[in-house]
Amino acid sequence: MLVNGQWVDKWDPVQAKDDQGRFVRQTSSFRHWITPDGSPGPTGNGGYQAEAGRYHLYVALICPWASRTLIVRKLKKLESWISLSVVEPFLTEQGWRFGDFQGATHDHLHQKQYLHEVYTMAASDFTGRATVPVLWDKKNQTMVNNESADIIRMLNQAFDHVIDNKINLYPDALSDEIEQWNQDIYQNLNNGVYRAGFATTQFAYEEAYHHVFDTLDKIESRLHDGRPFIHGASMTETDIRLFVTLIRFDAAYYGLFKCNRNLIVQMPKLSEYLKRLYAIPEIQETVNLTHIKQGYYSMQSLNPNGIVPIGPDLVV
Repeated sequence: MLVNGQWVDKWDPVQAKDDQGRFVRQTSSFRHWITPDGSPGPTGNGGYQAEAGRYHLYVALICPWASRTLIVRKLKKLESWISLSVVEPFLTEQGWRFGDFQGATHDHLHQKQYLHEVYTMAASDFTGRATVPVLWDKKNQTMVNNESADIIRMLNQAFDHVIDNKINLYPDALSDEIEQWNQDIYQNLNNGVYRAGFATTQFAYEEAYHHVFDTLDKIESRLHDGRPFIHGASMTETDIRLFVTLIRFDAAYYGLFKCNRNLIVQMPKLSEYLKRLYAIPEIQETVNLTHIKQGYYSMQSLNPNGIVPIGPDLVV
């Protein structure tokens, strides 16, 4: 990680833990918002106006948090507005690295080798982990935001006044319901699989394991009424948040993270739901199973021999 702008130790997937062995995720540090007129958003400072070509997105295709920003960028047809760099899937001793692995890119903006070097461009004394996604401002040469929940929200609405795109993933009429489900899915499933996989005590693992499957059972039951999406007839950001975990579950979380009560393919309604989302071209184009497997199974603390399983294939 970085300490006062200097890389001091090799990358470790366990960011922190509490006194009962629970995995604790790092809080995002850059929380500014792009807005239609550059006024301040819910957090951070103003000055980040929605403009064509001004912003750049750094992502990893292995990472569910980064992948949900990719999905919204595509659904909102912002590819020509927001450029992109993709790190390699392998988690090196210095964290995310740019390179020539198929599906990855070099750092198109700054020609850096590691993502942590981009972080110290934004804050020379930064302390913490260099995580994805990163939304970068080319005009001011600084980081706008590295919190995926913020980024998908701003991409959904900040450019609407200048693009012809009617998709709204956060309609006002559903905002309360979306927030409730987002919180449940984040804590118990999106982050729950990591809490299980990175637990350092049996208690912490079992607690997270039960949260994961209680939540999957709850969603399976909700889908029994035939609704196509979590909140009914229209896709919302809740579906995007859920999809990125479901699509990785059988390939990575079931085995590597010990979330092994059952596969998603063995849950009929969730499996149908996953196939329905994956059939949407803009979503399907963000999924790279090779990056997902290579990335997760490169974590030496969980898979010291680095063996990548042959199966399963995507079952969608």
